[in-house]
Amino acid sequence: MAPRPPRRGAAAAVRGQRASPDRGAAPAEPPPAAPRVEFGEADFVALCDILKVSDVIRTSAWKTYEKVSSVVGSLEAYIKKKKEIWGICIFIASVDLDEITFTFTELLKSIGLSACTFFQLLKQMDRNMDTISTNVDSTVSRLQKKYEVLLALYRKFERICGLIYVAQPNNQISDELNSMLVQKISWITFLLAKGKVLQMEDDLVISFQLLLCVLDYFIKLAPPALLKEPYKSAVNTVSINGSTRTPRRGQNRSTRTSKQTDTDTKVIEVLCKEHDCNLDEVKNVYFTSFIPFLNSVGIVASNGLPEVETLSRQYEEVYLKNKDIDARLFLDHDETLQPDHIDGCLQLERTPRKSNPDEEFNLILPQTPVRAAMNTIQQLMMILNSATDKPSETLISYFNNCTVNPEEGIRKRVEDLGHIFKEQFAKAVGQGCAEIGSQRYKLGVRLYYRVMESMLKSEEERLSVHNFSKLLNNNDFHTSLLACAVEVVMATYGRNASQSDGTSAETDLSFPWILNVFDLKAFDFYKVIESFIKAEPSLTREMIKHLERCEHRIMESLAWQSDSPLFDLIKQSKEREGQVDQPEPTCTLNLPLQHNHTAADLYLSPVRSPKKKGSTVHLNCTPPTDAQLAVTPQTQKPQKSTSLSLFYKKVYRLAYLRLNTLCFRLLSEHPELEHLIWTLFQHTLQNEYELMRDRHLDQIMMCSMYGICKVKNIDLRFKIIVSAYKELTNTSQETFKRVLIREGQYDSIIVFYNLVFMQKLKTNILQYASNRPPTLSPIPHIPRSPYKFSNSPLRVPAGNNIYISPLKSPYKVSEGLLSPTKMTPKSRILVSIGETFGTSEKFQKINQMVCSSDRQLKRSAEVSSAPKPLKRLRFDIEGQDEADGSKHLPGESKFQQKLAEMTSTRTRMQKQKLNDGTDTSASEEK
Repeated sequence: MAPRPPRRGAAAAVRGQRASPDRGAAPAEPPPAAPRVEFGEADFVALCDILKVSDVIRTSAWKTYEKVSSVVGSLEAYIKKKKEIWGICIFIASVDLDEITFTFTELLKSIGLSACTFFQLLKQMDRNMDTISTNVDSTVSRLQKKYEVLLALYRKFERICGLIYVAQPNNQISDELNSMLVQKISWITFLLAKGKVLQMEDDLVISFQLLLCVLDYFIKLAPPALLKEPYKSAVNTVSINGSTRTPRRGQNRSTRTSKQTDTDTKVIEVLCKEHDCNLDEVKNVYFTSFIPFLNSVGIVASNGLPEVETLSRQYEEVYLKNKDIDARLFLDHDETLQPDHIDGCLQLERTPRKSNPDEEFNLILPQTPVRAAMNTIQQLMMILNSATDKPSETLISYFNNCTVNPEEGIRKRVEDLGHIFKEQFAKAVGQGCAEIGSQRYKLGVRLYYRVMESMLKSEEERLSVHNFSKLLNNNDFHTSLLACAVEVVMATYGRNASQSDGTSAETDLSFPWILNVFDLKAFDFYKVIESFIKAEPSLTREMIKHLERCEHRIMESLAWQSDSPLFDLIKQSKEREGQVDQPEPTCTLNLPLQHNHTAADLYLSPVRSPKKKGSTVHLNCTPPTDAQLAVTPQTQKPQKSTSLSLFYKKVYRLAYLRLNTLCFRLLSEHPELEHLIWTLFQHTLQNEYELMRDRHLDQIMMCSMYGICKVKNIDLRFKIIVSAYKELTNTSQETFKRVLIREGQYDSIIVFYNLVFMQKLKTNILQYASNRPPTLSPIPHIPRSPYKFSNSPLRVPAGNNIYISPLKSPYKVSEGLLSPTKMTPKSRILVSIGETFGTSEKFQKINQMVCSSDRQLKRSAEVSSAPKPLKRLRFDIEGQDEADGSKHLPGESKFQQKLAEMTSTRTRMQKQKLNDGTDTSASEEK
C-alpha cells in the first residue's frame, strides 16, 4: 500500500531541497524516517523529496512498485535494489501524469544507474508486467535515440580531436591553453549549438555536420603549434590568404584582431575530405545555421576562445528546459553515460579489429555509426552523380509524344511541392535548417526524374507504344513517384546511431511523414513502390528493405485509415453489377504471386488493362482465353481493379507470414489450429473488412488466434499472445494497447475483442466448435521477396545438406564504383556442411578448412605437370543445379573433392558478379 501521511511530514522537512544541477553533485541527505514508516518506505520518501515529486506522483509510483515487487522471475535480482526500481516507477508516473520535476540525468544520479541499464530494466519490466503506457514508451524511445546519437558523436569527436590536436605542445603555447581546454570548449559549444539550432536532436547526419562546423571554427582559433597536419597547413593557408594570427595567446587574451571570412573554407574542406562528408552540405549548415548561432550567443572570433563557464551556463539553461541528458558528462566519462559492455543496450557498430596482427587489414573502412551514415549517403550520391534536377532530353521527348504534353504540369508540381517540403522540413528540424531541406528535396527530384525515365523506357519496350499521355498526366502517379524518391533520400540521411543493419529508425521525419507533407494517400503510394525498385537497380539493399517495410506498413494499417480510397474500391468491387464479389478470390491464394505488373497497370486500373499477354494480371480464378479477351466492351463485365487485387494478394501473404510466425511461437503443440485461425483471419479481411477501418492487421490476427483457441478449449490468454507478439520484428506496443473501440474511444486489445470483434464474428467463430466447421481457406503461396538480393546461399548438387554462399567482396559495385561493405576477411566466405546454418564458431572452423584446402590444391596443381580440371557446378535459371566435369586429382578424399567443387563455384560466381555489374541476382520465378 502507498506511504501514508508520515510521508508528507518527511516531505515537508526537506521541502525545496533539490539535487544541485552541478554535475556530480551529491544527492541531499535523506530526511529522518517517520515513526510508523518502514525503512524501505523512508528511503522511497527521501528519493521522492530529492526529485521534488508531488504526492500524486508518489502514490502512483508506489502502486507501480507494488506490482513490480509481486513479479517473480527475471526481475527477481532487481527487486533487491529497491532504489533503482523506485526511480523507474517515479519516472513512469511522472511521464504518464505529465508532471516531470527532474531531469533524466538527475534521476540516473539519484538512483545510481547508467542510461543503458535504465533502458534495459524498463524494457524488462514492460516485458514481464506490461505496465508501460504508449506515452512512456514514446518518451523512452526518444531519450534512447538521443543518447545513442550523443554517444556516437562524442566517440567520433574524441577520435577526430586526437587527429587534430597535439597532446603535448611545445613551449610556444601558454600553459593556460592546451588541447584539452579547446576540446572541452568545442564540445560544449557543439551541445549548445545543437540544442538551439536543431529541434530534432536525434538527426545524426545534421548533428555531425554541425560538429564539423564547430571543429572548423576552433581549429582556426587555435595556435598552429597546437595542431597536427594537415590542419596546421590548412590554418597557415588561411593566414597567408589574409587572416593574421597571434602565435602566442592565453585563454583570456583578446589581442587577436583577425576576422574569419566566408572564404576561409580550407579547414572545412580538409575536415570533409578526411571524414567523407559532403562539402556543399556542411558549408550550407555553416552559413545558414552555425554563423547565425554564433551571432545569437555573442561568440566573436576576435575575442579568442569563449569562456567555459559562460558556455556551460548557457547550455545549462537548454538542458534544464529539456529535462533530459546532461551531455557535458561525456567529457568526464561519467558512469551514467557509459555503455553497458556486458549486455549492451546499444547495437552500435564497432570498428573492426584484427585478430591476427600479421593479417593484412587495409580493405575494410571502420563501420562506426557516423562512418556508416556517411557511406550510405555516398552510395546515394554515386547513384545521382549523372542525374539532374530537370527533365532530360529523353524525358522531354516522351512528354512531346503525349496527346496532352504533361511537362508544364510536372515542373509546376515539382516546384509547388518543393516549397511545401522546405517549409515542413524547417518546421520539424529547425527554422535554420530550411536550406538543408531544400538540398535534400533537390536530390529527391533528381532521383524522381531518373526513375521516371527508366519506367517509361521499360513501358515502351513492353508495350511498343510511345504515347503515355494518360499516365504522365496522372497526378497521383507523379506525386507518389516523387514522394518515393524523396523518401529514399530522407531514409538515407535518417540513419540512426543504433542501426547495425542500415535501415532507418523512427524519427520525426520517418515514413509516413512524407505522405502528410504531400497530402498523399498511402494506398496510392503503395502502387509505385515495387515499380520504383525495379526501375532503379542501383538502390542499396538497405534502401530496398526500407521501401519494402514502407509497403508492409501501408498494408498493415496506413491503407486502412478512414479517408483511404481502399474502402471505396472494395465497395465497388462487391457491388459490381449488383453481384456479391470478392476483392480477391481465395482460390488464387495458393498460386504464386506474379510480379509482372507496372505502375501504369496500377494507376490506370481499371481504366486500362495490360496489352501484352506476358504482363496481364488475371483477376479471375480461371485465366481468360484469347476469345474472352476479345469480347466487345458492350458484352464485357467491368474490369476489376488491378491495384485492389494485387493489394489483397500481398495483404493475405503478409498476414499469413505473421500468423505463421506467431503460431510457431505459441501453438507448436497444436499445429492443426493454424489453418483454422488463418481461415477466420482471411474471412474477416475479405468479408468483414470494416473491422480494419482505422485499425491494424495484427489486431485482427491476435483476436482470430484468441477466438479459435477459446472455442477449441486451448488455454491461451491474451497476455501470452501479447508477450509473444512483442518479440516479433517491427511491432509497436500501441498496436495492442491502443485499439479503436468506437469513434474517438480507444482501449486495449482485450476490450476490442469483447466489445467489437466477438460481437461481429460470434456466429462464425462458434462454427469452428461444431462438427461441420467452415471450409478452410487455402494457405497462401509464400515466395521469397520479389526484390532481388545476391547473397542467398545455394545448395551444392548431390550434397547432403551442403550450402555455399557467393564469394563476397569487401567492396560492392554501385554505378561502376566500389563502396565499402561491412565484410571482414574472415566473413567473406561462409559455408555450411551437413547441417542447417549454425553459429559463427562453426562457420569459422569450416572457413579455416576451406582456406587450408585451397592452398593444398594450389600446391598440388603446381607440382603436377598436367593437372586435370576440377569438377565444376552450374546453376540454371530455374534454380536447379547440375554437375559436370572430369576426374579429380589423384589421392583426393571425398571431402577435398567437395571443397574443390565449392572453391571452383565461388570463383565462377565472383566472375559472374563482376560481369553482371550491379545486378548479380539469378532470375527466379515470382
